[in-house]
Amino acid sequence: MGISWDDYRSHDAVGLAALVAAGEVSAADLLEAAIARADAVEPGLSSIRLRLDDAARSRARGPLTGPFAGVPFLVKDLAQHIAGVPTASGSRPLADHPRPETSTVVRRWTEAGLVVFGRTATPEFGARAVTEPALGGPTRNPWDPGRTPGGSSGGSAAAVAAGIVPAAGASDGGGSIRIPAAACGLFGLKPGRGVTPSGPDVAEGFHGAAVQGVLSRTVRDSAVLLDVTAGPEPEGPYVVRPPERPYADAVRDDRAPLRIGLATASPLGTDVDPEAVAAATDAAELLTSLGHVVEESAPALDGRALATDFLTTWFSTISAQVASARALTGCGDDAFETETRVMAAIGRATPAPDHLAALARRQDHTRALAAFHERYDLLLTPTLARPPWPIGELALPAPARIGAQALLRAGASGLFGRLGLVESLVDANFAPVPYTQLANLTGRPASSVPLYRTATGLPLGVQFVGRPGSEPLLLALAAQLERARPWAHLRPAV
Repeated sequence: MGISWDDYRSHDAVGLAALVAAGEVSAADLLEAAIARADAVEPGLSSIRLRLDDAARSRARGPLTGPFAGVPFLVKDLAQHIAGVPTASGSRPLADHPRPETSTVVRRWTEAGLVVFGRTATPEFGARAVTEPALGGPTRNPWDPGRTPGGSSGGSAAAVAAGIVPAAGASDGGGSIRIPAAACGLFGLKPGRGVTPSGPDVAEGFHGAAVQGVLSRTVRDSAVLLDVTAGPEPEGPYVVRPPERPYADAVRDDRAPLRIGLATASPLGTDVDPEAVAAATDAAELLTSLGHVVEESAPALDGRALATDFLTTWFSTISAQVASARALTGCGDDAFETETRVMAAIGRATPAPDHLAALARRQDHTRALAAFHERYDLLLTPTLARPPWPIGELALPAPARIGAQALLRAGASGLFGRLGLVESLVDANFAPVPYTQLANLTGRPASSVPLYRTATGLPLGVQFVGRPGSEPLLLALAAQLERARPWAHLRPAV
């Protein structure tokens, strides 16, 4: 039978599964279309770190069941393990160490019939808002290969935007679904804490701030994929109340008027590009035309304190991940990237009381957001503070890199503060993306919706943050916006 790439690209995952179920195409046909597209664009994009074509072809020939039977899929090379296959986490030392078991989320995706044929690129340990690992080199944005697709799910975003797959595995510990969704013109939903599984090897990621999810071109794909992914696991720490109806039902709802607070200023007090402000205000105008009430309002919280608390615990987490990788592989510190080594060194030097105090202050941020949600159904912000930026722009400047490497070799990493490296890492991590971490630290669901294009044609999404359990509301509103201003048909030139 076969299928052309144009026909393949014109369907989302739900649509492709319907073709297979109707006997119009086979799973093998779809897989070969995906592989051919990957072969055509991958040398330029570097979105896929590891190809699993042979295993996928074998699976596509066998019987497949589930709502996505026969649909090609990619999983992120971070915390989405496949037994017998390495999960490099964007790190060179881990690239040759197979995992002993399959992650629950990956098992649920394969039980739903998805055919996994590769692992997508991520920055080392998912620690940055760009995807430029030494392992495999920088991943590029299909809308402008000179620019970043964001991170840390940048490989998944680039692969979906380029039409390799209609949806791909992603995860979000500080914006890692929403940032690349905004940069690549995709829909991205970060589920709330405990909604999707993290195990069986860990109970929860980053003290519950990191969750598993997907990136997709259509809202309905994210909804149906959430239906097959969500739910507790025996090893998990939470049993989250399921929705009253399947998440897929939400995309067919016409939303009653919502009260939405609009905040465009950076919580850090840093600059926001006029295009990012325009993206949010344009969304507000569209929402108003659909009958919703939008008012300028922001949660009453200290954004710089939130960023500092985030990084305090983030650096400690990176130090633990580096220690774990060293124990597994026997490698030395110099096997890791300089930025990673700096973050790990800062984490090792953080006193335990400071780490615990930063965790405790999450409740202050949660209370501020909860008070906001007593007045508003959703918070609307830009997802990014600027359009997708050039590859390499957020790398440590050469003098700072040389100084950091010298201090690391000398074992004098305690001097990092005097060099201003901590401050430069704060700016590099958060100035372009100051809006997304709030939902992670508070455990709230949030989405990025691709409603806007810059004057040069780059995607620039907007973010919605909801109350606990508001995934159906976020999906319903995104679907309403998708009907009002469709985006899935838009294609980059790559």
